[in-house]
Amino acid sequence: MASPVSSGRYGHLTKGGSFKIIEKERAHHSSMYGKIVDAGGNTIVADADADMSVPAGGKFIPAPMHYFMRFNGADGMHAGYLPGYPASHGCVRMPEQFAIAFYNSVDVGTPVTVFGRTPAGSYLGQRQSPFQRGGNRFADPRFAPRFQPRPPPFPWWR
Repeated sequence: MASPVSSGRYGHLTKGGSFKIIEKERAHHSSMYGKIVDAGGNTIVADADADMSVPAGGKFIPAPMHYFMRFNGADGMHAGYLPGYPASHGCVRMPEQFAIAFYNSVDVGTPVTVFGRTPAGSYLGQRQSPFQRGGNRFADPRFAPRFQPRPPPFPWWR
């Protein structure tokens, strides 16, 4: 099987080579990366590390990594946001429908080959697949504030 992906960004490259699936977890969350929210639940650091200081009343929320298939150390394949350029901390993100298909098709011990390299130049203007949205890794909808407009007062005709 093949899928469009977003892999490790500069400084957090995805290691190439031959590996095997060593763990599968349907609803995995990162122990190292996520976001920091204030007491009101508003995101104040969208690309946070677990060791960053958190303001009083705030909290660190680990990044979701659904359909996680670990293949090398902390790196794995999982459902995630594809901004159109390498943006992960080493994992291989793929659209959810592909992650589900892979997750359901592989077992612990299934071979995985990682190849290719992160471009050294600018990511701007690169062609994006239909599975990729936006060009801003901070625009990941999973990390968006959860604001809902207030419903109109009832009865609405008053």
